[in-house]
Amino acid sequence: MLYSKRKEAMAATRLKIRASAVVLYLTAVQCDAGSIINSVSFHDIAANDGAGISYRRVESVRDRIWDALKAQPVLSASQLGMVPLKSRGAPGVAIFDYDGDGDPDLYVTNGPGAANTLYANQWSERGALEFIDRSFDAGVAATDMDASGVCYGDIDNDGDQDLYVLGSGEPNRLFENLGNGTFADITASSGMGAGSHYSASCSMGDVNGDGLLDIVIANTSDTWDNRLAIFNAFGFNDHNQLFTNTGDRTFVDSSEASGIRELAGFPDQAPADAASVTWAIALVDYDLDGDADMVWVDDQGGGVLPANQGGVDRGFIHIMNNDGNGRFSDVTVQAGTNRFGDWKGLSFGDINGDGYMDLFATNVGDYVLTVFPRPLPYELGSYASRWFLGQPDGSFSDPGPGGLVSSVFGWGTVMEDYDNDGDTDIIYYGGGDGGPLIEVSNPGMYLNNDGAGGFRYDLDALDGSIDHSRRNVQGLASGDLNQDGFVDIVSVANLALPPPLPLVPYATHWGSDADATAFFFPSFTPVSQTGFSWNGMDPADGELAVEINSADNGNHWASVRLMGTAGLATRGVVNRDGIGAVVRFTPQGGTTVMHPVLGGASYASQDSLTVHLGMGRARKGVVDVLWPGGVHNRLYGLRASERLVIPEIPCSYLDDWDSAHDYRHCVARVLKELSQAGKLQKGLKRRLMRSAMRAFHETRSHGRRDDDSSDAGKSRRRYVRQARHGA
Repeated sequence: MLYSKRKEAMAATRLKIRASAVVLYLTAVQCDAGSIINSVSFHDIAANDGAGISYRRVESVRDRIWDALKAQPVLSASQLGMVPLKSRGAPGVAIFDYDGDGDPDLYVTNGPGAANTLYANQWSERGALEFIDRSFDAGVAATDMDASGVCYGDIDNDGDQDLYVLGSGEPNRLFENLGNGTFADITASSGMGAGSHYSASCSMGDVNGDGLLDIVIANTSDTWDNRLAIFNAFGFNDHNQLFTNTGDRTFVDSSEASGIRELAGFPDQAPADAASVTWAIALVDYDLDGDADMVWVDDQGGGVLPANQGGVDRGFIHIMNNDGNGRFSDVTVQAGTNRFGDWKGLSFGDINGDGYMDLFATNVGDYVLTVFPRPLPYELGSYASRWFLGQPDGSFSDPGPGGLVSSVFGWGTVMEDYDNDGDTDIIYYGGGDGGPLIEVSNPGMYLNNDGAGGFRYDLDALDGSIDHSRRNVQGLASGDLNQDGFVDIVSVANLALPPPLPLVPYATHWGSDADATAFFFPSFTPVSQTGFSWNGMDPADGELAVEINSADNGNHWASVRLMGTAGLATRGVVNRDGIGAVVRFTPQGGTTVMHPVLGGASYASQDSLTVHLGMGRARKGVVDVLWPGGVHNRLYGLRASERLVIPEIPCSYLDDWDSAHDYRHCVARVLKELSQAGKLQKGLKRRLMRSAMRAFHETRSHGRRDDDSSDAGKSRRRYVRQARHGA
């Protein structure tokens, strides 16, 4: 009897062990595939005017030119240069907390006669994700504008975020946040009208290290009433602009003095003052030396063949290196980004975990150019949206699309860990209005990172959300709208193609997962080899999509917001928003990721300034901040689900301090000042002090990193010595 019971018990134990082994095996398979444990999905709460959002992008005045061309019996190929650019507009979107209530609000631009819309998020007030239109109450409706891009930042370091809105063939507008839920139009007094250009995107950052946010503007061509600039290499293009903040909410045009008009990489036959068509721009410290460099993307143009097809190369990703004082040098050729393309949007991060900043640029993709308008054979990848990997010498390498094989059209883009598994993913949307053909191959591309910089199309992420193949998306931005720790996506389209308008699949397939979703809308029918006839079908006005992350995969997260201490601490030199800083985060047992805090990128848009940090299954991590100017601060023990505001402590643990006592004294003084100013809670103050000293001692016991003897390291140490002695 006893033997029998023991035998039964042993058999039961073996069954339990086998069952546990199966569970562990299945879990391992799921984790390895990344398709179950880390899967999330998005849904659009703005569909059918939900959540209080009823935005529609109205037509621009130049759409009348297009209507007249469509009314002709035949549109000839020779008239394609007369088709207006973006006749339905070029809207952008910004995610920012304009009213200081702790939840992110939305600002989206519109066309003449319609308000630019400021949607106030009601999450903190009602606990529900609903929005109220405050455009007119806040004074930012600007109904007379044909607005395009938008960016924001605290230009006067008074603790709230100001708004810069771009115009199409008219002056831009600067709105000062008054801190009471309203804005004042200070365009005239600030000098930020910037002329009457056709501007697409803008970005804020401190280019000269004075603690004030400057503004750079991406300009395109001299008009959008036609697209001659797209068909002519250098005849109709417009230079970008840089405006330097001089304090007292005024700016001066530093475009010429800064060197940003001295461009490299163009062929010898280009004019001496040659420019190109720029769609997106960012002030970003790409080489991690503590100053704001400039990166922008140019359009090769549908009618300008590249050099390898008998034309000229002009559509580059320009890398403008800052000398630290606001003087820029075009290092595009040295950086290896003088690769032609119809580049549209920009995002940044470290996608392969090697410690260097990478960039992603959207392009027209591998489908539309197989049929229109280039007559020559198309080579797969020539115009692919793609990522470029940062190298130790400041250059970038192009690894190609890998397993993705082919890419689709893109405008706006963000780099975010949308599934919070601890690596950096890529998201991009977009569609192209090419005249006789509307390109809609992009259903909303979610590129899921395998942790080593390899990507797969996550076609399930938008299963059940809106069909972006029927939206011509322009601007795109990211932020955590419902404060659940998972990033949400907001996008704005300039036109929509609701049923029964037909979508036609491309005939060319590349053997990619993207083949199944690649469509175009044939607004015209070919009637000859050189002529087209309008089919009588018009698109509808574009709308806003607010896609909320399901946040249901069990992965942990934390978030940080940066606070520069210019005007708050004796040695503080960083703008109040911390724009221009680079955040590194290492979850316990995980790979270090990188998140630059940008005052505008993507296309015509700006993300929330809150940095979202995926942790996977980890419950703690380490945050390291490279502040503008080169100072490094570190915080140990950031906990899962924690939301912190991390202040600039202008006492770098990498500096050559005479003693630990001197370093402690510097940190303690700053923390005391911030505490007395009411900007720092006691518990965080203690954590910051402990972390500062731990970083100081660990750096010295383990030896400084290799790059600390580089020019960047020397610059950091020199900067902090000057700050200390000048205090």
